[in-house]
Amino acid sequence: MRISDLTTHIYADGADLAGLLELNRNPLIKGMTTNPTLMRKAGIADYERFAKEALHEVVEKPISFEVFSDEFPEMRRQALKISSWQTNVYVKIPITNTRRESAVPLISELSREGVKINVTAMLTVEQVRQVAAVLDANVPAIASVFAGRIADTGRDPMPVMCESLAVLRERPQMQLLWASVREVLNIAQANDCGCHIVTVAHDILAKAIKLWDMDLEDLSLDTVKMFAGDAEKAGYCL
Repeated sequence: MRISDLTTHIYADGADLAGLLELNRNPLIKGMTTNPTLMRKAGIADYERFAKEALHEVVEKPISFEVFSDEFPEMRRQALKISSWQTNVYVKIPITNTRRESAVPLISELSREGVKINVTAMLTVEQVRQVAAVLDANVPAIASVFAGRIADTGRDPMPVMCESLAVLRERPQMQLLWASVREVLNIAQANDCGCHIVTVAHDILAKAIKLWDMDLEDLSLDTVKMFAGDAEKAGYCL
């Protein structure tokens, strides 16, 4: 299977503006996401300016921007502002604040007001179930489950993702997103379990585009060439 034949939509995840805009022009990429951590790592100082520059070119594909307050009234204000920027914008709301207080009431309220929500930082089926129960069935939404972080704990994320997908079957406007991809294999896993979306960092996307379904003997030869070239450049001798 070619990477372009996947049924799961690939979203680019990052805050490198030049890379984001280049990926936006790639028909393989169906949407974009970012978050405050990625933006800080990229040196973004002006949140709104960065978003507006991205939205100047990203006008059709879905793109998610995250609120950054830890207080629900301010989250609400930020969410409404972010949502107003463009019709293709989804607002990322974390499932809880830092005090473990549930954001589900706010998510319900915003969804009923027509805000497209991307509920983020979820790691359990119960969290997905709670969100699915309150979202407006007529308003598009995304449930971002951090499969990579589940795997970081030594657990297989596939059962969580498959069960989450089953929870959402009665919610056709709500899509399941496989988040925190660690390697190219995760893209295939997301597709195998039927996730609607997988978010992929720019560096892993580049690797996927280059290596997807590559002949393993050719890859073996490339590896040998890499070792030989690096030994030569280093000037090693015995």
